[in-house]
Formats: sequence, C-alpha cells, structure tokens
Amino acid sequence: MPVIDVDKDLDALTMTITAEFEADAERLWQLWADPRQLERWWGPPSHPSTFVEHELTAGSRTIYFMTAPDGEQHHGRWLIEEVEPPHRLHMTDDVVDDKGRPEDGGPVGMTITIAETDDTATMSIQTHFTDRPSMEQTIEMGFEQGMTEMLDRVEPLFGPRE
Repeated sequence: MPVIDVDKDLDALTMTITAEFEADAERLWQLWADPRQLERWWGPPSHPSTFVEHELTAGSRTIYFMTAPDGEQHHGRWLIEEVEPPHRLHMTDDVVDDKGRPEDGGPVGMTITIAETDDTATMSIQTHFTDRPSMEQTIEMGFEQGMTEMLDRVEPLFGPRE
C-alpha cells in the first residue's frame, strides 16, 4: 500500500495524502501529464475517468467525467494555476454539470508535490477546502478511503525499472 501518511488539518482546511512509489519524479509526473495514463488511476475503481481536454500549462483547463456503474456521468473541471514539472502542480477542481457549469458552490484547490530520493519518490496531494463544513462532509463521505484506493492503482502502471 503506497499511502504512508494522511494529515487532516481542520484549522487550515486541508487534507494531505502522501504516497511513496518505486519510481522517479519524472515517471510520477507523467501520470498527471498524459491523459491516457491519468484515466487509468484517477477516481474510484468503480467510476472510470475519461479526460476530454487536458493540458498541464498555467491558465489551461482539464475537462473530465467519471462514469458510474449505472452509466451516470459525473463531470469535473480543473483550472491549472501553477505548473513546475516534474515537482509541483496546483489547480482548482470543480464538480460541474454536463455543460461545464459548477454544481457544488465553488472550487476546491489541489496541490500536488512530487519529491524524489534515491530509489523512491513521494507524491503528496493536498486538498484545500473552502470551509470547515464542506471539509467535514467530504471526509464523512469517504474521501480518504477513495484517495487511498485511487493511489493503490498507481504502482501497477509502472513498467519494470531499467
């Protein structure tokens, strides 16, 4: 199991999940940069993701949807704010309707940090919430478990190391 730490800071309105992988920073970055690779791990295993638009440059946006087992689609949008390959990415994340209009009252910030040491790299995903009630509700809905399951899907995507 790659998740090595979960930090919930109710005062700062953040939840940070850190995972460790037998990979280098560039390989982890590719999991974010390539939409076809992102589709293989982003989201719950029961709700595969499809990325319609995806570019990791400041000011760009990503549009995606997850498909539930019953076929219902849940749409999302990332607004890419900061990009420092292969170590840092900051974006806002909105749940949107199928026309791209926000549904959940506002964006949630996400900061991804990738750090490399000898034979491993860590990836931290820090989620920034707009207020305490929405953070508590998200945690109660199983956010930590969902993120952990999602990160468990990353390691099998790495081919053999050279």
